[in-house]
Order: sequence, then structure tokens, then C-alpha cells
Amino acid sequence: MSARRFFGTDGIRGRVGVEPITPRTVQQLGWAAGRVFSGDARGQVLIGKDTRVSGYMLESALEAGLAAAGADVALLGPLPTPGIAYLTQSSRARAGIVISASHNPYSDNGIKFFGPDGSKLDDATEHAIEAMLDEPQVVVKSSELGKATRFSDAQGRYIEFLKSNFPAGETLGGLSLVVDCANGAAYQIAPRVFSELGARVIPLACEPDGFNINRDCGSTSPQILCDAVREHGADLGVALDGDGDRVVLVDADGTVVDGDGILYALLHARHAAGRFAGGLVGTLMTNLGLEEACAELGVAFERTAVGDRFVLERMRARGWQLGGEPSGHIILADRCATGDGTLAALEVLATLRSGNRSLAELVAGMKRYPQHTINVRLAVPGFDPDAHPVVKRALEKAQRILEGRGRVVLRASGTEPVVRVTVEAADAELVAQVSGALADSVREAASA
Repeated sequence: MSARRFFGTDGIRGRVGVEPITPRTVQQLGWAAGRVFSGDARGQVLIGKDTRVSGYMLESALEAGLAAAGADVALLGPLPTPGIAYLTQSSRARAGIVISASHNPYSDNGIKFFGPDGSKLDDATEHAIEAMLDEPQVVVKSSELGKATRFSDAQGRYIEFLKSNFPAGETLGGLSLVVDCANGAAYQIAPRVFSELGARVIPLACEPDGFNINRDCGSTSPQILCDAVREHGADLGVALDGDGDRVVLVDADGTVVDGDGILYALLHARHAAGRFAGGLVGTLMTNLGLEEACAELGVAFERTAVGDRFVLERMRARGWQLGGEPSGHIILADRCATGDGTLAALEVLATLRSGNRSLAELVAGMKRYPQHTINVRLAVPGFDPDAHPVVKRALEKAQRILEGRGRVVLRASGTEPVVRVTVEAADAELVAQVSGALADSVREAASA
């Protein structure tokens, strides 16, 4: 099977106005997807989006392409990615489409797809869509054109799904939560969910204007949440990203708990309650402390390449229920087919209430190894660090310095034009030294 030209680790993504994120190409993408999804049968395709200003343009382009292929369209409006996945599955849609660039700035956007079961597309289907992009667009006859409608109460249905996953008869009464929605797709939904369950909610970054999504807020910039939790004396802070599929938490002292900490809390609670079977899936970026915690509990642990789709694929292959990434993608496969930041936060909160513990107490049992990541931005995308002799020599030197006392992960991002240099070891000074030197080598090689 040939390499994919457009699809990365999380759909198709790029700068708005630059190929392939242009109205013409996205319209052709809609037509190609409509042909692949519909085949000989007529089926509805759901389209949802985050709050980027470019979402209007891309939504219209997709709608036109899908209709030209004979596919009916239901427009969801702004809705978190996991909400679109849930409604795709629950409404028996032919497919779901998300217009979002997740944690990226507003000037980027992207398109990702879900199959009828609410899971991201497999490689074969993505290849089929890419192949259709090169075909001349043939519009079905007028009597077979697709129709577009608004999906009735999409937000309400997703909110009820989220609340249904909180223990029956329990509430969040007495808890004070700061909820940072990154000015993104969850800005109406997440505060309502926590509030309707009884929490006192202090909303943060819940005023999107099309341009401020992820700007100095959300899961990628949690400092504003840390400050707000301390300022309001809140019990806990919740930070989502622009499309609502990632979450990081902040304890009452203003300390960030990332995806690894959340996975540990959920694993430990499920294991203690006798509700955990199988193992846990992390990625190359997962902290060694979480792997060691799994070993202490007698739980199998496996790493995949970075990307929640790879985590989910491994979970399904093993029949496991829990996995995720340090960035905050948390997959609860017994409840949802994709990462869901609000859903993961709700399970952590249920765990806190059932054991009458704080978040800090819940994650205290996991030893965390110093880990440092440097993002080296590329002037020209496509640089392969593993193939450059300068980087190879620097990597070999880094591994000699660590001498089995730590890990080095060097990878090109699948969603941004950056190379991520990550070093992890017990010695924080050594981590800083090795990561800095390796990042310098990547900069040198990439600019040569």
C-alpha cells in the first residue's frame, strides 16, 4: 500500500489557505469521501466543527462535495470531537466528519473522519479517499443529489451521554471547579455537564471569537488554569483543548496532572475496585513512572507510536479498556471509541468522590521521572531527523551519555512542522543537558 499523501496521524491538517486546506481541495475531499462512504447505498454523513473562523468556509465546501456525490449531510455545529464520534455511532450515520485542528492555533484547520462505529478510519479507507481525490468530479444526477439538514439537539444528546457515565445517584455537589474550554468546541457543553451534576463551575476561556481558540489557554497552556484554581480556592481545575478530546487537570494547589497522571489515577482506582482487566496502552512519550506503576500492580503495559489512533488500535488488538497519552488523550474503550476529555475528567471526579480523596492524593503513588521535550520548528516540513548524519551522531552520543539510565525519543510531529526531542532520566540536570544538545543538532541539520 502506497504512502498517504494527505492523511497524517490525525486526519488532514495544515494552514488555512494553503493546500490541502483550501475550499477547492476540501470540496473535492467531500466528494471523494461521499463516494467512498456511500457506495451503492444512500447514507447520512454528520459534520461538526470547533470554533475557528475558517470552520464556516470548510463546512460549506464539505457539504457541497458530499451533496455532489449523493450523500445526505447533517450539520452539528460546534461540538467536541468525541461528541461527533458518539453521535455518528448512536444515530447510525454512514460517517462523521470533524473540522478542527485540535490544539493548533486558529490559523490552522483540518479534517478528520469517523466510521459508523465512531472510530477513526483505518488506513485502507483513508487510501481509498485519497485515490478518489485524483478522480474527475462527477456530480450525480439532480434527483440523486444529497440534502443538508441541521441535526436536532446535538449538544443536548451529547451532554446526556456524558452525564449518563457518572455514577447514578451521585453528584458533584460541594465541589468547586474551574473549567477551561480553550475557547473551543466544548465551551458550552463542559460547563453545563459539571454544573448540572451539581458542581460550582467557574468558566474560563469560554468566549470564542473565531480567533482565540487555544490562545494561551486550554490543555496546552494550563498556567492560566493553575492561577485561577488558586485565586478562587477551587477544589480542582479541568483544561480541555480546542476540540475537547484532550484533558489535563490541576489540583487544589495549582499543580498540573497530565495524561500520565490521569491514566494512573484511573488505573489505580479501577484495579482497587476489581474493575480492571488486561493491560494499559501508552506511547513512546509515556513517562517511565507510569510503566513502573503498572509493573507494581501486575498490569501489562505496552507502548505505541504517538497518536491516539495507534493507542486505540493496540487496545482493540489486545482487548484492553484503558490507554492514552501524556498530552491528555484518554481512551476509555468501555465507554467511548475515541479520546474524550470531559468523560475522562468525570471518571476522575467520580473516583475522588467515592474515596473522599483529593486529586493530589490520588496521583501521589506514581513516581515521575524528569522528562523534557523541545520542539524544534522546521522552516520546511518533511525533514527526517533519523536520516541525517549530524543528528545520528548526536543521538548516538546522547545514548552513550545516558548509558541505559534514561530514554531518548526523537520524532517528527504528524500534526505540526516540528521535530520533537524528548529525553527522560532520573537526573534532571542530565535530562536538560542531553535534550539541549540533541535539539541543537536537529536545528543545525534542518537549517543546512
